[in-house]
Amino acid sequence: MSVVENEVSADNVRKHIEHITTQIPSRLAGSANAKRMAEYSRDALLAEGIPAQVHEMPGLVSFPDKGELLVQWPREVAIEANTLGHSVPTLAEGLSAEVIDVRSGDFKEYEGQDAQGKITLSELSYHPARHEKQRIAGIMGSVGCIMMNWGHDTNTAVPFGSVKPAWGNPTPEGYKTEMPTLPCVGIARTAGLQLREMIQAGPVRVKLRANVENGWKPVQITVGEVKAPGSDDFVVVGGHQDSWPGPQATDNAAGNACIMELARVFNKHKDKLRRGLVLGFWTAHETGTMVGSSWYVDRNWDRLRENAVAYLQIDQPGCIGWTRWSTGSNVELKRFHQEVEGRVLGERPRNWRRAVKTGDSSFFGLGVPMLAGNGAYTDEELKNTAMATLGWWHHSVENTIDKLDWAEMQTSLRVYAGWLWELCTAPILPYEFVSVADQFIERLGGLAEAGASVGLSGALARAHAFRTAAVALDAKANEWRARYAKGEVDDDAPAELFNTAFKKLSRMLVPLASTAKGTYGHDPYGYGPQGSMIPSLYDVPKLAKLADGEQRWMLEVQLVRDRNRIADTLGDAATLVNAALAKA
Repeated sequence: MSVVENEVSADNVRKHIEHITTQIPSRLAGSANAKRMAEYSRDALLAEGIPAQVHEMPGLVSFPDKGELLVQWPREVAIEANTLGHSVPTLAEGLSAEVIDVRSGDFKEYEGQDAQGKITLSELSYHPARHEKQRIAGIMGSVGCIMMNWGHDTNTAVPFGSVKPAWGNPTPEGYKTEMPTLPCVGIARTAGLQLREMIQAGPVRVKLRANVENGWKPVQITVGEVKAPGSDDFVVVGGHQDSWPGPQATDNAAGNACIMELARVFNKHKDKLRRGLVLGFWTAHETGTMVGSSWYVDRNWDRLRENAVAYLQIDQPGCIGWTRWSTGSNVELKRFHQEVEGRVLGERPRNWRRAVKTGDSSFFGLGVPMLAGNGAYTDEELKNTAMATLGWWHHSVENTIDKLDWAEMQTSLRVYAGWLWELCTAPILPYEFVSVADQFIERLGGLAEAGASVGLSGALARAHAFRTAAVALDAKANEWRARYAKGEVDDDAPAELFNTAFKKLSRMLVPLASTAKGTYGHDPYGYGPQGSMIPSLYDVPKLAKLADGEQRWMLEVQLVRDRNRIADTLGDAATLVNAALAKA
C-alpha cells in the first residue's frame, strides 16, 4: 500500500464541497460564478504551495432558460420543461407538431416511423447521448426534440443538459456540420411517461417553445502542477468545474474537491515522484461540450505529446447508493489499475469497460491513454431507474450535498491515490500491449468477412504480427521491472527505453482504437461509432449489405483508406517494438 492512500481525506474534500455548493452555486461557463470557481480552484492549490493559474479563452457556450411544452391534442396539458443547452431557439409563438416516441433516440428506433415534420420524444439514457439523439432526429427530418429524464417512474426532477455535438469550439466546417439544428427541451420522467401513454393511445400534437441565448463568452480553466524532480513527464488529472444551475454537488464539485485533495497529498511527497501531476479544472463541459479540456490539449500539444503518460478523469465520485466499482480505461492500463482496485476494494464487485469518448476525454486524438473510475449501481437498480448510472438527481436542481456518501468518497480517493502513485513512481510505466493487440485482432477478425472487399485480412495479419512483438515486449519489460524491484539496477536508461516505447505506442494506437477522425480532430459527442473498437470501421457491416451502386462504391473508398491507415499503423507499431527490443 502506498503512503498516499492513507493520507487522503474525505473530510478535506467535504470542506471544499460545502464551500463550492453554498458560496459558488450555478457555475455556468461564461458566468461570473464560473470565473469565481476557477479562482477558487487556483487559490486552493496555491494555498498548498502548488503553482497554479487561471487561463481564459473564448468559448461558444449556452445559457438556456425555462422551456415551454403544451399538449394541444387530444387534450390540453401544460408540462414543465427546461430548454436544453445550445438548442435552436423557437420563435415567440413556438412550434406545433405531432409528437412520436423514439425511445432511446437511436437510428433503429425510427424504423417503421415517419419523423418528417414531427417532434420526437426520447429518454435521457446514454445510449445514445443527448447530443446524438438531437443529431439523429435532425437527420431523420424531425423539427424538434423532447427528452424525458431518467430515474424511477416517480422522478419529477426536470433535467438540464446540452445537445451540442461539436466537441469543443467548432471549426468553420464543424460549425456548418456539427452544431444543433433543432429546438430541444427536457421534461421530468413522470411527464414523459404520461406523454408516452397518450402517444400509444393515438395521435398527439404538442406546442414547444425553446428559450436560450447561445454565443461566445470568455470562459476560464485552472491548471496547476506538482513537478517531479529530474523528470518532465507527468500524469494529467482533470475534471470539469462548470455546472448547471443549483449547487451541483456531485457534478462536479465532488470531483474538483478530490483533485484538490490529491494534489495536496502528492505535493507533500513530490521528492519521491518520478513523474509529476498536471491538475486541470476544465470549463464549458456542460454548455460548451468540452471547450476547456480540448483548448488545453490543442494549446499544449507539443508538451503533452512528449511528456504526458496518462489522463485520469475525476467526475462525480462518491455518490450515495453505489455498491460496485466500475472503471473505464484504455486496455494497456487495465492490468495495473485492476491490481490497485483489488487491493483497495477487496471483495467488492468490480467491472471494466473500454474507455470511450465521453466526459472530458479530449486526449484520445493526442494518443494519451485514460482511465476513469467511480462506484456503480447494481443491474437491478439501473433497470428500475431507466439506467440512471449517475443518480436520478443528475443534471437537476436536486443535485445537492446529501447525494454524497463520505465513506464512498474516502474509498474513491484511496483508489485514485493508488492509481496515481503507481503511475508517478514506477520505474517502468505499468502498461502492457498484448491486450491492445488482442483487441485489434478480435475486432478486425470479426469484421474480416464483411470487409473482404476492402482488404481487412491484410490489416488483421499486421495485428497478429504486432501481437507477437507485444508478447516479447511485455516479457522483457517484466524482467526489468523485477530487477528494479529487487534493487539490482541503479540506471534509469533501461526504464527510459521502455517508457519511450510505451508512450510512442500509445500515441499511435489510442487514436486508431478510440476515434473515427484520428489524431488531429474530435469526433462529435455521443457519435454512434464511438461505442465500438476502431470507430472508423463502424460501417463495414453496412458495406456487406449494399448492392453495387453509388452508395456502396463511395463507402468502399472511405473504408479502404481507413483500412490502409490501420494496417500502416499496426505495422509501424510492430517495427517500433522490435527496434526497442533490439536495444533492451
